[in-house]
Amino acid sequence: MGAEQMKAYGFIFARGGSKGLPGKNIKLLCGKPLIAHAIEAGFASGCLEKIIVSTDSEEIAKAARQYGAEVPFMRPAALATDTCPELFAWRHAINFMYDKDGKFDVMVSIPATAPLRLPSDINRCVELFRRGDCDMVITCAESHRNPHFNMISLDENNYAHVAFPLNPPPARRQDVPRYYDITTVAYVTSPESVLHNDIWSGRVKTVIVDKINAIDIDDMVDFEIAELFMRKRLEAQK
Repeated sequence: MGAEQMKAYGFIFARGGSKGLPGKNIKLLCGKPLIAHAIEAGFASGCLEKIIVSTDSEEIAKAARQYGAEVPFMRPAALATDTCPELFAWRHAINFMYDKDGKFDVMVSIPATAPLRLPSDINRCVELFRRGDCDMVITCAESHRNPHFNMISLDENNYAHVAFPLNPPPARRQDVPRYYDITTVAYVTSPESVLHNDIWSGRVKTVIVDKINAIDIDDMVDFEIAELFMRKRLEAQK
């Protein structure tokens, strides 16, 4: 099968029980529920046949349908707890869609918590995966912290030390190896890989995204920062 014939489904996994920011996934960000920004970016990427939302919340399901996503099942409560690995929800969603529609080739997870992602970020991830030399594509942004330079650990006497010192010590951050933060902009893999492996058991490639696009909402501070940059983006588009 050619890359252009690979069937790609987008998935958004959105629990109703957020503790850091209650009601986060449907909280209005610049006039739209948070989940709507993920749905719109997924459709605008032009590379997904459909977008499926996995949730345990009827309110989230209603908002998702309003913006064109499908909610063909409600996530079981056991897969929507704070302690349940999201990988289990991925497997549940894949198995459901296999039973409903038959097999598909590419799974694209688009977390609702990164509303500033661009459609092109998703597209770049899918295109990289379709080249066929990896098992998963994740997104990352260059970290402003570095364990060789400005990250520390504390010893038993509470004295600070560079986390992983180099010899000789670097004089500038530019002199140390680069490190990257994993972001929640997109994860792309094959359904079969999800069903039989975990994220790091295969060959993982990365797409580097702008750190603004990668802002991830966990609490109210993150939400207000994301809203600030979203408003600036919307103003620039007028």
